Amino acid sequence: MSGQLLVARDGAAAHVRFDNPAAHNALTSEMWLALRDAALGFAADPSIRVVTFRGTGGKAFISGTDISKFADYQTGEQGVDYERGIDECMAAVDAIPCTTIAVIEGWAVGGGINIASACDFRIATPDAKFGSPIGRTIGNCLSAASVARIGGAIGVQFAKRMVLLGDMLTAEQLLASGFLLKLVEREAIDDELYALVARAAENAPLTTRTTKATIRAMTFGNLPEIEGLIAEVYGSDDFQRGVRDFLAKTKRVPEWEGR
Repeated sequence: MSGQLLVARDGAAAHVRFDNPAAHNALTSEMWLALRDAALGFAADPSIRVVTFRGTGGKAFISGTDISKFADYQTGEQGVDYERGIDECMAAVDAIPCTTIAVIEGWAVGGGINIASACDFRIATPDAKFGSPIGRTIGNCLSAASVARIGGAIGVQFAKRMVLLGDMLTAEQLLASGFLLKLVEREAIDDELYALVARAAENAPLTTRTTKATIRAMTFGNLPEIEGLIAEVYGSDDFQRGVRDFLAKTKRVPEWEGR
């Protein structure tokens, strides 16, 4: 799977594009690492006041992660290492000290809902859809940090619906919950984004930095240790069955056995 992360600079704003439209902007391993490195660079540059994140093509923000590598997993420890890597990349996004904005057109699924949840604000087109149906697809799990991030941003009950029931949530539902700042028609979304960027860039950077650091500590300060559970999930027969069925493009939910 090809794909790249595009980064552009416009004055005090940096703009990130997830560019893999042939796969609805699914994230490859290389794109995850590029995201980490870009986020670390933003944190080190005090002249950047706003960072935006957006998918290429208008059909998806991010449709998930490229899971083809999971076909080679033989042990639970490989899954633990994978989740540690995702946590490292996401921690870099969390630690961006300036205002972050996600622009969501179409699907925000899996890694897409995680990255959107890490942003301070989200605007979306009315047709946007949000979810993390891992319990109906490959049968893996999220790290404690990912659960805290998504649950804190989207609300615990909505997070449960996405993961435990496999529900895809609508933009209208998440506007009402406060997860989305605003719904904007496609033809107006660029103007809305520019206005929001300009307003955020005017804010006192030390105020923004300190507020974000405080919220980050509140969200991730007391995470439980669940690596043993993660290893159990990724080392299970269910996970291997889920990956095989997903890559074979079967339409059914796998017959999970709980082992």
